[in-house]
Amino acid sequence: MKQRSLFDVISPIMIGPSSSHTAGAVRLGLMAKNIYKEKPKKVTFRLYNSFAQTGKGHGTDKGLLAGLLGFNVDSEEIKNIYNSEKAKSIKYNYEFEQNIDKHPNAVDFILEGDINMTISGNSVGAGNIEIVKIDDFATKISGELNTLLLFYKDKPGMISQVSTLIQNENINIASLECDRNARGKTASMCICLDSKIPENIIENIQNIEDVYFVRNIKKLEA
Repeated sequence: MKQRSLFDVISPIMIGPSSSHTAGAVRLGLMAKNIYKEKPKKVTFRLYNSFAQTGKGHGTDKGLLAGLLGFNVDSEEIKNIYNSEKAKSIKYNYEFEQNIDKHPNAVDFILEGDINMTISGNSVGAGNIEIVKIDDFATKISGELNTLLLFYKDKPGMISQVSTLIQNENINIASLECDRNARGKTASMCICLDSKIPENIIENIQNIEDVYFVRNIKKLEA
């Protein structure tokens, strides 16, 4: 068994130099990858505030791209990610902005492809992250738990239908948050779970009338 140092315990094993600017960036990229699922044709990374000001010096730009391409925080590929075959297979660019309404370490992933999606997240310190918005919907996804994300038509009974399918499998719901852009229009449901959800339950949820989009987002590695 590999011996771990005190530093390993209190901070993620990573390619440095900064847990919030580097490891957090990689984990945000990984979470965006898990949510989007498809391979994007183009991605714009819009960095805000501290991410925008000092990100290049800390490797934030490389970390975001590496995570989106599926590399973990301890991958040596991060240092030379721009020269990797995976990086050469998509189009990407960076934008840098200041916005007092945003977290100091905030980023938008603007993903274009068969599906267009904007995923917004923050690096909150020590490699920890949170996804706070997907398109127009507020979320709270940390990557610490398996999470089920749905977009659906806002109407009575949708929460009950989904939660019943989950509870019938004896899976505990840690948290459930909903958002909507208008009554009777598109709504979102974000369900954090204490264990993995079987694929057949995912399929059953996808088959619920007026469910448009389902993502089974697996928790990030420690």
